[in-house]
Amino acid sequence: MLEARGLSKNFGGKPALRDVSFKLERGEIYGLLGHNGAGKSTSLGIILGMVQPTEGEVVIDGISVQRDRAKALRKVGAIFEAPAFYDYLSGWENLRILMGYSGGFNEKAAAEVVDRVGLNKRIRSKVRTYSHGMRQRLALAQALLPEPELLLLDEPTDGLDPEGIRWFRDFILGLREERGMTVLFNSHLLSEVELMCDRVAILREGRRVFEGSVQGLQNDLPVYQIDAAPWAGCAEIVTRLGGEILGEGKISLPLGTDPADAIHAMVVAGIRIREFTSFRRSLEDVYMEILGDAGSPN
Repeated sequence: MLEARGLSKNFGGKPALRDVSFKLERGEIYGLLGHNGAGKSTSLGIILGMVQPTEGEVVIDGISVQRDRAKALRKVGAIFEAPAFYDYLSGWENLRILMGYSGGFNEKAAAEVVDRVGLNKRIRSKVRTYSHGMRQRLALAQALLPEPELLLLDEPTDGLDPEGIRWFRDFILGLREERGMTVLFNSHLLSEVELMCDRVAILREGRRVFEGSVQGLQNDLPVYQIDAAPWAGCAEIVTRLGGEILGEGKISLPLGTDPADAIHAMVVAGIRIREFTSFRRSLEDVYMEILGDAGSPN
């Protein structure tokens, strides 16, 4: 559905992106991760044709954004940077004007989208009376009005409270489930990315330092958290079974090893076990490991 090919961008001679490539399949939810200044928003700006790349191109459904922007973005909806509205007008009037800029306003379609994002009760109120969460819902309604197949979202949950973040997550997952929507978004909320995304790319200082599935980020080998004494005896048994010591209190066992066998061997050896639980690294753990391998940010 979308392919970024070798994107590079310099601002004032300073590189913001360096040969960044990634690809989204139809119906996929894909996350761009990275520190502030890593190149996430620059990437989205290039995809939307708002930023001209120094090198590379973006192809959406077979059409180059750089060669035919209007046609390439026909199937795209977006929330890019801080949504801007006419505060002295109502939400409905804003939708009418903003959609008029891009080809016309369909009242029936607008009413359906407003209902879907939960703004029915306030859509006729002036936008200056809206909370931050309501502005984000209005921006989402605007992004959905062209009936896009691809949705691009720039920090869409920034500033939302936990209830708003959960609503947004459920909404996006519902769009994918019901309409097969393809979604690309950047976010610094790693827990949300982990719950929503099929795959992620991690950017650091304008370079892509990782791309892979969220599920694939987990260890291939089973990892366990263990509280046992004496620890030296526990470590000896784990090593004898072909496992590894990942740190005091954390071990891995070979694939196919029944953890009950390890526990039994420890008990027979007189080791006292207070805890033995499966351990799962979070996306945050992996994210910090990858960026740590790439070096500390400037």
